[in-house]
Amino acid sequence: MNKHEVELLSQEIEILMSERAYLLNVVGAAAVLVANANASELPPETAEAANLLSKFVNDLPEETLKDALDAVHALVANA
Repeated sequence: MNKHEVELLSQEIEILMSERAYLLNVVGAAAVLVANANASELPPETAEAANLLSKFVNDLPEETLKDALDAVHALVANA
């Protein structure tokens, strides 16, 4: 690789790391929202969306979810 290619790759990595940090904040906030939502008190359409969001959050690798919760400084009870 030449110097220009290395610089372009470095810039792309910086962009991806910035996007990851942003997405971790979104996922962390979504996880907290789902954890605090009571489906029986939500309108059916909202409960359906919360259920779908819950599925995606639960499917995350544990380390990624931990990073997301840490990003939003969430406190999580140990199960």
